[in-house]
Amino acid sequence: MPKPDFRTIAAGTRLYNFHSHTQYCDGRATVAEFAAAAALARFEHYGFSPHSPIPIASGCNMSEADVESYMSDIEDIRGKYAGRVEFYAGMEIDYLGPMWGPSHSYFQHLGLDYSIGSVHFIPDREGTLIDIDGNFERFCSNMKDYFHRDIRYVVETYFRHSLAMIEAGGFDILGHFDKVSQNASLWQPGIENEAWYERWIDLMFEAIKSSGVIVEINTKSNQVHGRLFPAMRHIPRLVESGAVILVNSDAHDPRLINASREYAFGVIDGLRMNLNSRSDSEA
Repeated sequence: MPKPDFRTIAAGTRLYNFHSHTQYCDGRATVAEFAAAAALARFEHYGFSPHSPIPIASGCNMSEADVESYMSDIEDIRGKYAGRVEFYAGMEIDYLGPMWGPSHSYFQHLGLDYSIGSVHFIPDREGTLIDIDGNFERFCSNMKDYFHRDIRYVVETYFRHSLAMIEAGGFDILGHFDKVSQNASLWQPGIENEAWYERWIDLMFEAIKSSGVIVEINTKSNQVHGRLFPAMRHIPRLVESGAVILVNSDAHDPRLINASREYAFGVIDGLRMNLNSRSDSEA
C-alpha cells in the first residue's frame, strides 16, 4: 500500500486521524474496535500509531514481539473495510537519543506506512532515561526522585532531544512538539512566558521550517486540561509558517477518536481567514 499523501489529505478532507493507540501499547481497545469506530464516524483515512518498541522497560510501549501481530491486524481490517476507510499501519517512535529513534535502522525495515516522531523520555543527569509524560502525580515523583526538582533542566533537555530528533529525521509527522508544557506549567505556572522557554520554541519553529516536517495539532488534552499541543499561543505561528498541519486526536479510547478535532479546525480556519484578509489588504 502506498504511503499516505499527507499534504493532499490535509488539503482535501477533515475525515482523518493519524494518531491513536490500541491494546498493543497503552490504548484501551483493540485495533478492530478502533476500526469499527472509525468506520462509524465515516473517516476516510485512519492511522494507528502504537508507541514503538524501545530498549528500556516501559509499560506504555509495545513489545518487539507484537509488531508482526500488529501488522497482521492492520491487513485484516484493510480487507474488511476496503472501499470504505483507508487504514494505515503507523507507529509513534520514541526518540531516546542518538542510539534509538525514528532514524534507527530497525524502524526502516518494518514496512510502516508512516511514523510519528515524539519525545516522552529524557535522561537524568546520570543518563537514566525517565518518562516525563503521563499524569502530573508521576511527573512530580520523577521530578523529586530523578531531576532534583530542576524544571529548567527537564524542559531544556526535552527540547534539545526534540531538535536532535528533527535533525536526524526518519519520520513523517512531528508529534505534540511542546508536550512537556503541560506538566511543566503545572509544576511552575507561568514557565511558558519566560524568555528562555520562548527561545526554545523559536528554535523548534526554525527546525520545523528548515526540515519541512509535517506537524500535528494534538487535541488529546483539550477536553480535560483545556490545552492543545502545540499550545494555543503557538498555533498562529504554525499556520503562518506554511507547514503541513494534521489535526490528530491521539485517542486511546475509540469513543475519543474525534475528540476536540472540530474545535482545533475552527481555530485554524479563523487564523487562516485572518491571514488571508491581511494579505488582501496589503496587496
